[in-house]
Amino acid sequence: MENKKNARKLLVLGTASDVGKSIIVTGLCRILSRKYRVAPFKAQNMSLNSWITKDGKEIGIAQAIQAKAAGVDPTADMNPVLLKPKGDRTSQVIVLGEPYADKSAGNYYDSIEEMHGVLRGALERLESEYDLIVMEGAGGAAEINLYDRDIVNIGTARITQAPIILIGDIESGGVFASLYGTKALLPEDVSKNLKAFVINKFRGDPAILEPGLKQLEDITGVPVLGVLPYSKLQIPSEDSMAIRKKKGREEKEDINDVDIAVIRLPRISNFTDFEPLERIANVRYVDLDDELGNPDCLIIPGTKNTVSDLQDLQKSGMDKQIKDLKDRAAIFGICGGYQMLGKVIHDSGVENGVEADYEGLGLLETETSFGEYKKKTVQVKKEIVADGPIFKNIRGAEIQGYEIHMGATKTPRNVFGDDGSIDESGTVVGTYLHGLFENENIRHALMIYLTEKKGVDYHPETVTTEDEAYEELAQIIENCLDMDRIYELIEDQ
Repeated sequence: MENKKNARKLLVLGTASDVGKSIIVTGLCRILSRKYRVAPFKAQNMSLNSWITKDGKEIGIAQAIQAKAAGVDPTADMNPVLLKPKGDRTSQVIVLGEPYADKSAGNYYDSIEEMHGVLRGALERLESEYDLIVMEGAGGAAEINLYDRDIVNIGTARITQAPIILIGDIESGGVFASLYGTKALLPEDVSKNLKAFVINKFRGDPAILEPGLKQLEDITGVPVLGVLPYSKLQIPSEDSMAIRKKKGREEKEDINDVDIAVIRLPRISNFTDFEPLERIANVRYVDLDDELGNPDCLIIPGTKNTVSDLQDLQKSGMDKQIKDLKDRAAIFGICGGYQMLGKVIHDSGVENGVEADYEGLGLLETETSFGEYKKKTVQVKKEIVADGPIFKNIRGAEIQGYEIHMGATKTPRNVFGDDGSIDESGTVVGTYLHGLFENENIRHALMIYLTEKKGVDYHPETVTTEDEAYEELAQIIENCLDMDRIYELIEDQ
């Protein structure tokens, strides 16, 4: 590829999924942005956690976070291909921020050459604007069955010829074998650019690892840049691997004695919506075949397929448990969860493949229609227009968020400007706004209502800003990794 600006590049690959690639790239973007104008890049992302850029394009949330850590606006070029699994081995393919098609894995790979062209174009545009592109792979780099069609690991490595840092996760065990084995299986033209290893998620004294680190370096000829500790960071999760590990808070720490249950829908999306609440309450994720118990607040999240998840909810009996909570708990529905809370969903075949009407939970007086294969993607600011016990003290205040949805909903009573719906009691709320609980005024109002109703003390949260979270991560990386060596990798291009 011909460079327009000869932008430097750095590629971070992993031995497997969930080894910490995204979070390490986020930290590196923060640190390196002090010297360079930095852009993150991930050729292809598979995630149901997405973000909407200022111009209404949809990208993976990890690249949005990385861009913000670098102090730049997220753009579609930073994640040119986003795959959003829908079930039945089918994913919605988002190309340069716009819905492209629903495709099975086989059909998608038939168009892989076209995707190669997309990523080349995105890289060229980023190169014209930035000094350094910090790139991220996906899953495990050594998926030998995919080498001929892999655009995100092998494809990106071959196109850019960037120096590679390989991340291994010691928490999962076998970290030395996974680092060694990944290097051994990489194609020779990619392996030659593997310049460093990093071990992530270590608990304990790193000195214990030193003999193994030296042996690994001797065997492979690749230096270990350092060992990163297991850390709990207030940065949103990237993908479904993270939510599989989510449970209720094990240690109460200084949080409010409030129980919030989130339904873990089979096709849950944008579960990062609820991570701000995890800092101030016991948030637990409940599977459809579990007992819901008696939460103080229930949340039905977004979903990649509202109709299918609604049907699964009803087949499991979870719908009855939700309805039984109506007079005992606050109930929120976000995006697809909002659609489910209504009386009926009219599908012309866009959502579930056949034209049909589906009965909703009936907790809101709303009707949703899926009339065309068209997605609304927009950042928004809205005024709180609802009253009632939750919002009475912040009525008229402004909140912000973003919308990513198909379908349109009719309601007799809005809650945020022209968005959402609220019942007469003021305790059942639906909205299309992702990022709702990132608004401090919303979190504060909800916690005041829940603690007062429960008769427990309210402990206002100590807010960690995004900027502070990025700085905390950057400091950990700077303290534990050989940053001088990383700068050498960047400059020696």
